[in-house]
Amino acid sequence: IKVAGGLYGGPTKPLTLRTGARIEAVTDAAAHRMTVRRDGRTLRTIPVTTGKPGFDTRNGVKVVLAKESFVRMRGTSIGIAEGSSESYDLPVHWATRVTWSGEYVHAAPWSAGSHGAANVSHGCTGMSTANARWFFDTVRPGDLVTVTGSGGTTMTPFDNGFGDWNLSWDKWRQGSALTAGLRDGGDAADAARLRPAI
Repeated sequence: IKVAGGLYGGPTKPLTLRTGARIEAVTDAAAHRMTVRRDGRTLRTIPVTTGKPGFDTRNGVKVVLAKESFVRMRGTSIGIAEGSSESYDLPVHWATRVTWSGEYVHAAPWSAGSHGAANVSHGCTGMSTANARWFFDTVRPGDLVTVTGSGGTTMTPFDNGFGDWNLSWDKWRQGSALTAGLRDGGDAADAARLRPAI
């Protein structure tokens, strides 16, 4: 196939990809609990606290971006004035990042009395230190972390992490140069390339 000028493309060699188990964490902010599943089997249900009114955790599907065993979190990083009633400066352990703007799943021993009972954070999902370490050790970059039942907005698709999971398949495909509005490509080769084998 001629691509442009003197540039041509030919058949590709077969490629086999192997992935690990499907790990998914689903937080019900209204029920104050997170359920972690591996390949559909529940591994653990964790009491959590999420964002309080005014600092609500975003709803929708997020992706583990990074894991940091220690982070110093300051309110000034999310626009809270130093010295105000909402100001904080905390050493945080077992922090799993899910947005570029600073939303994490992490240990929050200072709010232990609210885990499983109330939402008191500034947007992160907090839990006991033991549960946060278990979560940190269980998930990998790319694993899904979903939040439902929060008063927050929905995770945006592209500007704050890998939120494109929040688009429908049809909407996501509209950005493809391969499909040009056709269902799964123009021919059998396109269809095979675009549809993952399970």
